[in-house]
Amino acid sequence: MTSPLILGIGGTTRPGSSSELILRAALGEIEALGGTTECLAGPDMILPLYAPDSPHRDTKALRLIELIRRADGIIIASPGYHGSISGMIKNALDYVEDTARDSRPYFDGRVVGCIACAYGWQATGSTLVALRSIVHALRGWPTPLGIVANTTMQLVEKGVVTDTALSASLKILASQVMHFVQRRGQH
Repeated sequence: MTSPLILGIGGTTRPGSSSELILRAALGEIEALGGTTECLAGPDMILPLYAPDSPHRDTKALRLIELIRRADGIIIASPGYHGSISGMIKNALDYVEDTARDSRPYFDGRVVGCIACAYGWQATGSTLVALRSIVHALRGWPTPLGIVANTTMQLVEKGVVTDTALSASLKILASQVMHFVQRRGQH
């Protein structure tokens, strides 16, 4: 039996952003549970504006689409920009439309963990709601636990999650993703 592939999508244009580090920590928890991971973050996510009427895709967009097609589960980590997900994350998720005519379109039947990071609490909740709404629109199954991270607090130090509550939440999120994937027999 092969291990399930969990795709991480997130971060900002700044490599090593809080949302990228927290996403990578979540993927580390997936690996600890036996999953295989791929991470598209930071510079990987700087894509041309999605144009549904144009068949041309650059290499980064083609890689994103290919990994989405292969993924058994997905984890998305978005920064909260002005009360919602970032334009970079939204643009990447718009590329999922390229799977509309696939035998398994969009996120159909796949579990998706959602993580919202913001500088303060105000945008964390609305960003998480936006992520979960998009996952539903793409026919995915958001995990019961969605994570919000207030980045005004010291959460990550030298690439390691140091906040015990966040660390525990990432373990729960990873276990929910892996449990759902294994129950669905998608790998």
